[in-house]
Amino acid sequence: MKLRIVPARTGMAWVRLGIQAFWRQPLALAALFFMAMAAMSLATMIPLVGRAVALALLPSATLAMMLAAAQAAQGRFPTPAVLLAALRNGRWRLRDMLTLGVMYAVGFLAVMGLSALVDGGQFAQVYLGGAQLTREMAEQPAFQGAMWLSMLLHLPLSLLFWHAPGLMHWHGVPPVKALFFSIVACVRNFGAFFVYGLGWTGVFLVGGMALTLVSALLGTEVASAIMLGTAMMLAAMFFTSVVFSFRDCFEPPSASAGAGGTLE
Repeated sequence: MKLRIVPARTGMAWVRLGIQAFWRQPLALAALFFMAMAAMSLATMIPLVGRAVALALLPSATLAMMLAAAQAAQGRFPTPAVLLAALRNGRWRLRDMLTLGVMYAVGFLAVMGLSALVDGGQFAQVYLGGAQLTREMAEQPAFQGAMWLSMLLHLPLSLLFWHAPGLMHWHGVPPVKALFFSIVACVRNFGAFFVYGLGWTGVFLVGGMALTLVSALLGTEVASAIMLGTAMMLAAMFFTSVVFSFRDCFEPPSASAGAGGTLE
């Protein structure tokens, strides 16, 4: 495995490739994304540990979308079988993926815990879905401070786990090393990831403005349904693009590993 350094403009290519791959198989990729999110939502219903279990499933969901996007880019039809990719690659791969999920859940909850030191846990409760956001709450300096702190801390957490599922699946890298190589790749390719972030910010802003216009022209119920569907579609596109950043940041494996096949 060898790290690649790519020019900053590659970040925009990742955005474009993600959108193109999504529209090659829009129904399949949208359905897979919905199924992954639904599984995480169902996990939250488990008493006491539901939210932690849902967070632990995110690396597996990310890997599933990476596999599905790779297949769509190759002209293949991704099936729901990609959601079970970690189960089909041997007991040790499943163990490593579970370990990675637990590490992500612990890291995310640690971020929320640190933000709770600022505002007493109000932002954490809103973010995790346990409380409703009110205008008075949002205007509180402590709430805003907790929000910005969590955003600041979530960035390195995201970089640690960005490439980790792909490194474990395609390269057989163990969890801790996968986290290390992931953040190194992101830092060494900072320019590309900065442009990538700007590109997706632009996509979401354009989508938001279009939805605002639609909402002004249509009724509330119709607009709400369109907004929800569009938000899910944009999120699915974003997750579809992740595999292209992974492909360009690392030399391809010598042989395919698992259900995804090669990335090239």
